[in-house]
Amino acid sequence: MNLPNKLTVLRMLLVPVFMAVLLLWNRWVALGIFIVASLTDFVDGKIARSKGLVTNFGKFMDPLADKLLVISAMVIFVEQGRMPSWVCMVVVARELAVSGLRMVAASEGVVMAAGWSGKIKTACTMVGLCVMMVPQAADIAIAGSFTVNTLMWLVILATTVVSGVEYFAKNGSVLVKGAL
Repeated sequence: MNLPNKLTVLRMLLVPVFMAVLLLWNRWVALGIFIVASLTDFVDGKIARSKGLVTNFGKFMDPLADKLLVISAMVIFVEQGRMPSWVCMVVVARELAVSGLRMVAASEGVVMAAGWSGKIKTACTMVGLCVMMVPQAADIAIAGSFTVNTLMWLVILATTVVSGVEYFAKNGSVLVKGAL
């Protein structure tokens, strides 16, 4: 197993550790684990592309590891009342829809590269979730009952919707072609 794939596996193994720490122990330590896990995503992709170590395992497991990390944080925030459940559901639905679109595209021999809006969405999501983990800071009021926490999930929601629309606008023809 090459280094990028080992980093992906590490990220997956960190997900339950992150969840347990966030739920049962300390938000600062959980934040540290989340940051380390998020950085492995950046590093494994960079190494894989620059060293020619892209594998089918990595193509499948890397996005799955990312989704597990993000969704685990969001589910905990829903449980803690820090994020509305419908926001979490929009993010999950977008991830499943884009994954499905990618599968159909792959079956048609089409490779869907990540667009800029998807990269922006990922960055905004990771930063937003990190801010939401910072004790007390996320609860700072910006205007009335509008908090930093609310701003973070609004940014996550907006970038998720925009990137999802972009993926389908650019690649929706794959679905039509696949249905014929």
